[in-house]
Amino acid sequence: MAPEQHAASNEDAIVFENVSKFYGEVLGVNRITLKFQPGITGLVGPNGSGKTTLMNLMTGLLRPTHGGIRVLGVSPDQPHKLFSRLGYSTQFDSFPGGMSGYQFIYSYLRVHGFPHSEAHNLTWQALERVALTDAAKRNVAGYSKGMRQRVRLAQAISHNPRVLVLDEPLNGLDPMARAEVIDIFKDLADTGCHLIISSHILHEVDMIADRVVLLSSGYVVAEGEIGGVRTEMGNHPIQVLIRCNKPSIVAARLFDHDDVVEASLHEDHQGLEIRTRDADRFYSHLNEIVLAEEIDIDTVTVADADVRAVYQYLIGHEGEAR
Repeated sequence: MAPEQHAASNEDAIVFENVSKFYGEVLGVNRITLKFQPGITGLVGPNGSGKTTLMNLMTGLLRPTHGGIRVLGVSPDQPHKLFSRLGYSTQFDSFPGGMSGYQFIYSYLRVHGFPHSEAHNLTWQALERVALTDAAKRNVAGYSKGMRQRVRLAQAISHNPRVLVLDEPLNGLDPMARAEVIDIFKDLADTGCHLIISSHILHEVDMIADRVVLLSSGYVVAEGEIGGVRTEMGNHPIQVLIRCNKPSIVAARLFDHDDVVEASLHEDHQGLEIRTRDADRFYSHLNEIVLAEEIDIDTVTVADADVRAVYQYLIGHEGEAR
């Protein structure tokens, strides 16, 4: 490819070229070469894997020790150009004191240079999109965790950026709010936006992402379309925690299906742990059992410990390849 054609193809991509970041002698990420195309890309990895470092490099909050980064053709060390194209929602739950949800979004738009009337309209559009108009004038300090998560998302999308960087954006959301936010992500992706979404829950990313990047200890251990990554670890079971009113019935019924390899009841008899080799089939069977047996489900959660085991499995294979 000619140099000018290569440059043009990168104008609609986020490009990392041999990027490393060290904090003194501590590794953040090492030798990262990636190209993010429009759509939803999931960054997956346990705590400390390098997800947040990668996002902070992408948003210009950190500068690489080595290598180069371009976001739609713009270097992250050009904040005025970058932030007209990019929105960022951090995982950290911190807000300026005394602000309402409306003021939180409006003030950032004004600082960004939008005139009052446009900032006002964009603020209400963003609040409406995340279903927070009724709470717009309330102090953010009084919001629930899920509401705070949604107001951060509203701030990130309020100026209609082409790139959204979202660090654990589904944490703290109830199932209905989670489904609504996922619909927002998919709508934005359909318009050609780049969404970079981090999570430590692989199945959660599997539901929403077109592509996944798996990170561990600062290295990329796998990347590609979801189907390809899942095939790579198809024989490795995941662990799911279920809290409900009839765990013994759920366990007995689930053992009728060959995708479940282990089940154990919690000591308080209000829940169970399941290990399954096929998450999609498992969730389908679980829905059938809940309806047939009239089970009251409190929570269904993928266990972090097993997600870490998945990465140990991938890291071992990556180490063999090096």
